[in-house]
Amino acid sequence: MSVMQKLMKASKIKESAVLSESKVYAASALVDTGVPMINVALSGDVDGGLSPGLTVLAGQSKHFKTSFALLMAAAYMRSKKDAVMLFYDSEFGSPQAYFDTFGIDTDRVLHVPVMNVEELKFDVVAQLEALDKKDDVIIVIDSIGNLASKKELEDTMNEKSVADMTRAKQLKSLFRMVTPYLAMKSIPMLAINHTYKEIGLFPKDIVSGGTGIMYSADNVWIIGRRQQKVGTEIKGYDFIINVEKSRFVKEKSKIPISVTWEGGIEPYSGLLDVALAGAYVIKPSNGWYQKVDTSTGDVIGTKVREKDTLEPEFWESIFNETDFKEFTRKAFQIGGELVDLSAMELVGE
Repeated sequence: MSVMQKLMKASKIKESAVLSESKVYAASALVDTGVPMINVALSGDVDGGLSPGLTVLAGQSKHFKTSFALLMAAAYMRSKKDAVMLFYDSEFGSPQAYFDTFGIDTDRVLHVPVMNVEELKFDVVAQLEALDKKDDVIIVIDSIGNLASKKELEDTMNEKSVADMTRAKQLKSLFRMVTPYLAMKSIPMLAINHTYKEIGLFPKDIVSGGTGIMYSADNVWIIGRRQQKVGTEIKGYDFIINVEKSRFVKEKSKIPISVTWEGGIEPYSGLLDVALAGAYVIKPSNGWYQKVDTSTGDVIGTKVREKDTLEPEFWESIFNETDFKEFTRKAFQIGGELVDLSAMELVGE
């Protein structure tokens, strides 16, 4: 009997296996979100997408956090015909019509209202314990930032106004418990959270809830925005996904995404910024854009307006006939080469 066989026989953990054969690290297919730059923010790859594990979407109020989460959840449910969403709700601001907007079948959504962190922890752990690896489930928590602790509620009921020192500990406990389940059962969890400004001369956004969330998360986004205006009329928002932590994407990467009142998320937004930085597209004059033959450096095709670059036809030849996708992987994926993205005209900062 080899040393490896002895160790496996003595192990009390039934999932123990030779690493090369381990089911825990078996490759999981990434779920394409349908928005190339969201895929980049999640995996560093235009053709990538959502993977199992904890993704935290943080930002101030009205920063599209729930919408980004439902976009990803809808993609997951489209990719797996029997998939179910477990939706933990502490904000009560997402009526059924909101799910309908993203094409989510609400008969496949288990809505769980939660009042405090402990209630969430006990229920989600019980649910994860009951699931098998073959079960297709995505978990959305909306939101972590709006959850009080049980102690805070009890103090209020007893008319006590004292600082609550238990909430951060309970949140740390929650995510410490769920993280192994998410990995071993291939379950994606999307947790929406709030940010606050750090006190200081140059304040930065801090994710609320203590350090436990940051330690446990596979991905942490802090979302910024700027208004889109035509004259004085607001037409939508330009968002920046700031990647604070990722197992796949270079930290501090900035991913641009646009949202309009009329059309919602622009699926091909953000790509133009990267294409300009990589010289796949040039801006010959203000408001006009033109493709470049990367093999010769010659300008090709006709000039188009920015709105035309949001059409799939504009990107077809760039995706299929150039190394744009490889350039994007090198620019954003961990392990990729150092790529100069200084030409990106990012908004929302």
